[in-house]
Parts: sequence; structure tokens; C-alpha cells
Amino acid sequence: MAWNNVLCLYYSRTGNTRKAMEEIAKELGADLAELRDGVDRSGWGGWLRCGVDAMRRTTRPVKCQTPIPISDYRLVIIGSPVWAGRCSSVVRGFLKQHGGELRNASYVLTRGTEDRNEEVFVQMDRYTPCGHQTAVSLRLDSVGYTFWLEEFLRETKAFLRKR
Repeated sequence: MAWNNVLCLYYSRTGNTRKAMEEIAKELGADLAELRDGVDRSGWGGWLRCGVDAMRRTTRPVKCQTPIPISDYRLVIIGSPVWAGRCSSVVRGFLKQHGGELRNASYVLTRGTEDRNEEVFVQMDRYTPCGHQTAVSLRLDSVGYTFWLEEFLRETKAFLRKR
């Protein structure tokens, strides 16, 4: 079943967040869009820049192309890697620019450690007056990845059925 007016929006430096968001978009029949801030974050230097930008909460103007205005989506699912215990500076930049336009938001975090970093959901809510409806923290190579992804999809579909 396709869910009308759902957008999966993400930033991915290494491809992990992209992979998770592509799976979610496919399952929901949602639009998929990538965030960009024009900063070269490749290689070792890019990895360091990501951590420093996250710790300093540095943001730059973010670009993304969506088929319809962001405010017209019933739900925007925002995917971000965890950088230094925070959402990526690219996602933070998007939320600072457009968080007030979101009718409903959900969050998908991808992480490289066992720490679920669920405090990042609260950090992201600071920029979204609507708060979040559903959220998940995923580690791509972990045993629980499929379970938590399916649980997120179940909760998200339940939310969408109510609306």
C-alpha cells in the first residue's frame, strides 16, 4: 500500500543512511529526496569536519528538491547519521531552515556504535514545533537492524492510518 504525501528526506555521507531511507521509502511508497549543503565531506578530512561541525552545531544553507512543497506532505521522515552524539549538521541546517513547515515528522538515525543516541531525537525536536511521531535508531550491520526497521514501519503505518 502506498501512503500519499509522505517524504523520506535524508543526508548520507557514507551511504548507510541512504540505504535505510531507500528501504523505508520503498515500503511506504514515499517520495525520496537527499539533502545537500555543498560541503565536501569525503575522506578522512571530511569525517573530521563532520564531527567538528556537529559539536559546534555549525550549519550552512541546505538544498533539496521535492516534487511538492515540504509543507504539503502529511509526514516527513528525516534520516540522519549520528555525528559526535548529534544529528548531522546537514540535517540540523535543514531543520533550522524548514522545521517550522513540517506538519508531522519522524526520525531515522543511523549509527556506527551500540549507543542508540536517542537523545538526538530531542535535539531534532528543538527545530520542529510539531515534534516527532515515530523514531528509530539503526545500526546497519547489527542483528536487530531488521527488527527495529520493521517496528518503525509498523508504528509509522499506524500513525498514517489515524490521519
